[in-house]
Amino acid sequence: MDYEGLTPPAPEAPDAIKTLFTYHQPTPEQIEQYVQIRTAGESLARVIHACCPAGPDRTAAIRKVREAVMTANASIATHNAAAQYR
Repeated sequence: MDYEGLTPPAPEAPDAIKTLFTYHQPTPEQIEQYVQIRTAGESLARVIHACCPAGPDRTAAIRKVREAVMTANASIATHNAAAQYR
């Protein structure tokens, strides 16, 4: 496979890729962590909505908070399996 200037995946990448695309049933501890992250994200999104004028920047800011929450939750679910792609 030609990676055209990209770094080829590490030999263990197929297992990490499988981990990234597999459903991970949360443990009770993980559920609590998800709730904490979502609650904090919702609070920040509400502050952004209240303080920023309506428009594309406010929309983008709230979207990025949502993305941050989703990425943080993915980190918990996969035990940071994507770390090897840094």
